[in-house]
Amino acid sequence: MNLTILGAGSFGTAMSNHAARLGHEVRLWCRGAAQAEAINSKRINPRYLKGCELHEKVRAEANLERAVAFGEKIILAVPTQSLRDVLERLTALNCNSDLNSQPAGKKILSLAKGIEIASGKLPHQIAEALLPGVSYSALSGPSHSEEVVRDLPTAVVIASRSHQTAQEWQKALNSSHFRIYTSDDLVGVELGGAVKNVIAIAVGISQSLNFGDNAKAALATRGLAEIAKLGATLGIAPLTLAGLAGTGDLMVTCYSHHSRNLRFGLAIGRGLSVEEATSEIGQVVEGAHTVKALVGYARKAGIELPLAEGVHAVLYEGASIEQTLEKLFFREPKPELD
Repeated sequence: MNLTILGAGSFGTAMSNHAARLGHEVRLWCRGAAQAEAINSKRINPRYLKGCELHEKVRAEANLERAVAFGEKIILAVPTQSLRDVLERLTALNCNSDLNSQPAGKKILSLAKGIEIASGKLPHQIAEALLPGVSYSALSGPSHSEEVVRDLPTAVVIASRSHQTAQEWQKALNSSHFRIYTSDDLVGVELGGAVKNVIAIAVGISQSLNFGDNAKAALATRGLAEIAKLGATLGIAPLTLAGLAGTGDLMVTCYSHHSRNLRFGLAIGRGLSVEEATSEIGQVVEGAHTVKALVGYARKAGIELPLAEGVHAVLYEGASIEQTLEKLFFREPKPELD
């Protein structure tokens, strides 16, 4: 098919290459003309995944309207905090009678993992508010772009309110090295993909202090408990959070050297400020944004999320790292399932 991918960051670039390998004609929308020109002329993305040559079926496009008109389906590969801006631009295109095929009439698959700070909304809630009636799906799971672009074995899940739509995306993007499962738990899949980034920051901070593997495993596991606790208040199926979008994504984000959130935590643990750590990573660190929305929601709902609160305190409340971690480990003893 003709496929449009909006966003030429790491994951957008990797998914473009993956789709092209499967035979799809891809238009990769870039925010800048120079980036698009470099991709088309040199077959590499000058900003992301620079060492990977892109498939000939990937063509970059800096004009959003032309990019959208090209695709039968659209993949949104933009950070959660930028999602509203892109969707509002799609809404404007939707009102343009000269557009050959309107965005709201196309099936959309989002790769975003986060919670919008200003509204506290998950990506699907933003999309459904701005493009009423849109056919929306979300992809999540342990899928670092550095490995997807190299066609290394990966398994993910695609969630949609429509089982048929999820199956359509599965058929379009599944391969022997990129195995796709389907789910109808859209909220659960997006929540798992968002909260695990916050936990990875906590793990990175702990690792920078040489707390050891036991502490790393403890933080990751208790982080999963926080995700499950939050999920219970939202009616999320427990098995969703035990699957690829929960446990799977949490594991890879907390343990992989590709993880931006883990490396961000390591930088914070070395004494860098949020701004300095973000600059060092050089890309969007979703967990640093998500923790604001997550803690805000938890406080309003009266949900206790000690790890998320600890990360927020270190990043935005001037709390000492050592004292925050000690506070976490020396909390009053309690049953594990409380």
